[in-house]
Amino acid sequence: MKREKVLSHLSDNNCDFLREGGKHTMYINKINGKQAPIPRHSDIKRRTVESICSQLGIDKPSGGW
Repeated sequence: MKREKVLSHLSDNNCDFLREGGKHTMYINKINGKQAPIPRHSDIKRRTVESICSQLGIDKPSGGW
């Protein structure tokens, strides 16, 4: 999945940019306070996206993989 689409999904689910790290961008869920690192690759693997959503406590994106 393209990184831009992942970030759009996070934004649609009440997640915001928190900070930049060494190799990742950190996002936080404004509702529950959970955080997750987002890799800075143009394409992010399906399994990684599912893990990110799980860490943030949001639903996985539907279709469009």
